[in-house]
Amino acid sequence: MAIEILHLSSVLKSAVVDRSGDRLGRVSDLIIRLGDAPHPPLAGVVAHIGGRDLFVPMAQVVSLQAGRVELAADRLSLQRFERRPGELLLAKDLRARHLINLRGAHLIRANEIELAKVDGRWEVVGVDPSPRVTLRRLLRRPWRTRIPPGPTVDWATIEPFVAHVPTARLRIPYRKLARLHPAQIADLVEAASHEEGEEIIEAVGQDRELEADVFEELDEEHRLEFIESRSDEEAARVIADMAPDDAADLITELDQERRLPILRLLPQPQQRKVRALLNYNPETAGGLMSPDFLSLSETVSVADALAAIHASKAPPEALAVVFATNAEGRLSGSASAVALLQAQPEQALSDVIRTDLAHVHPDWDLNGVLRKMSDFNLTVAPVLDEGHRQQLGVVTVDDLLELLLPQGWRRDFGMAQPEE
Repeated sequence: MAIEILHLSSVLKSAVVDRSGDRLGRVSDLIIRLGDAPHPPLAGVVAHIGGRDLFVPMAQVVSLQAGRVELAADRLSLQRFERRPGELLLAKDLRARHLINLRGAHLIRANEIELAKVDGRWEVVGVDPSPRVTLRRLLRRPWRTRIPPGPTVDWATIEPFVAHVPTARLRIPYRKLARLHPAQIADLVEAASHEEGEEIIEAVGQDRELEADVFEELDEEHRLEFIESRSDEEAARVIADMAPDDAADLITELDQERRLPILRLLPQPQQRKVRALLNYNPETAGGLMSPDFLSLSETVSVADALAAIHASKAPPEALAVVFATNAEGRLSGSASAVALLQAQPEQALSDVIRTDLAHVHPDWDLNGVLRKMSDFNLTVAPVLDEGHRQQLGVVTVDDLLELLLPQGWRRDFGMAQPEE
């Protein structure tokens, strides 16, 4: 059985008639009510009749088709249409606006909205982001069918922005965004308008760790844009959950008068790490390094080293390598997590580590760090003080790449561009 399909543009401004065929008015908009259904049903029609916008529930609609909407009742309530909580207007609220396509994590523009009659009920089933839809709307109704539709995006993969609809009382569900990688969410924020970006960040704010991860992935311009609008307390809450090196970078980007007040609001452990990093030039190994890494005595067993990796709160990228220290507490070598997994559990860490350890110093510039990590194929490089007595931190390859790549490179290569 073929499914009946309609496009929003073919219904808008259609004649509203009674059972006798007498014209009552015209269609101003269609109403949906968002919920858990993958394809939200139509709740009713906004009909412009006698100079008023009236609400017509779908129960009173006998026929919905291009150019004509037939009602069952000869009489209508003359009460003006008022949007109820949770309701959205397809034309006013959604058409020509950005939506989030969760499949692929990018923005699309709802140039056309597709409706289908499924089991006797009209539902929103898809969105056509193709620019050719705009041309179709400019043509007279008989000519519109000559412009073929573009590829339709299934509504089940879409999340609309609704912060611009105060009465909707809806927000983007956190559980949907949480399926995306923080970098994908950051890309969405950077591609969106400020209002849309705020709505995304508000949604992920339900998870403080995810919110901090997203801020770490944002470029400098957008980090400042969204942190400057917050109070010192709110800014400190976000920065407290960021990696210390990213937190230090963000604090240096703030206006001078805000740096110290926000720094003082951080928890003491985070504050100490950030203060230490602020002593280094941001474009040196010291400014780039993370103070969070795993260092163990070379006498511990491989089994204990693996257990320490499991229990560590250091960033996953830093845990790719475990560092070993000798009896004097100096760095004596390192072992990759893979080497530990391949070793016998009862072996000592000293039996697994490599002692020909390549390292960098905190005052090295980026070129020196890059050359050392490239020459020795390092994904994690230890940062030692000048006397080789103490390990200060680690530089990971992802942080190095992030600093070396130009600002906005994702957008330059189309990775965060909305589909228009």
